[in-house]
Amino acid sequence: MARKRKRKLEEQIQLIQQGDLTLHNELIDSYRPFIAKTVSSVCKRYIHESDDEFSIGLIAFNEAIQKYDSEKGASLISFSELLIKRRVIDYIRSQSKYETVSLDNSYKACEDEYEGTSIETELSFESFKRKTDENLRKEEILQFTEVMKQFDLSFQDLLENSPKHEDARRNAIMTAKILTENEKLITYFLEKKRLPIKELEGFVPISRKTIERNRKYIIAISLILIGDYVYLKDYLKGVLET
Repeated sequence: MARKRKRKLEEQIQLIQQGDLTLHNELIDSYRPFIAKTVSSVCKRYIHESDDEFSIGLIAFNEAIQKYDSEKGASLISFSELLIKRRVIDYIRSQSKYETVSLDNSYKACEDEYEGTSIETELSFESFKRKTDENLRKEEILQFTEVMKQFDLSFQDLLENSPKHEDARRNAIMTAKILTENEKLITYFLEKKRLPIKELEGFVPISRKTIERNRKYIIAISLILIGDYVYLKDYLKGVLET
């Protein structure tokens, strides 16, 4: 039953992305409670539809509809939830520039969701930023973990199979980039849930044996590159710069 609902939702998204405005408005209206609940989880207070934060969440949900791609593995719910939280937190940060250390009532209501204490009494804004980043990073990793399962991968696999040498890492990342930039290769990858190793061999300056040896790492990097993973992509930049 859950799969049927997911398939129906995916079909609706496809129609909306093709320009069905009526269905678009109906879907947004039906998810207003979800949007309000997600925004409330960040601000730690009841959110009214007249609140600026709700408007930010609404815009983020609409953005999620436009960007959503079922082939990337995540559900619309998990993808949009992450996006809404990011946008609301960005809004809170932008508003903080115009506030003093003694925060006003609307901002003061957004409490530290880790310890349950107010930001005003326990945390500086920078500390709040770190905590919210940490929370979103954890959610992103959980989402990525679910996507990896579809390719029979886990973080333990990555720990055990990540290339040990810098050159090998760079070659694996290069291979992942080539894969994700080739429409035919990426279509095969997403549909079959495995690397098109034979075809890849003709596009990269490394042997088939090397591709097979680093297969799990290449799959993981490819999933990061095609997904909406802000923090994992930042990590990837760090790997490339080492």
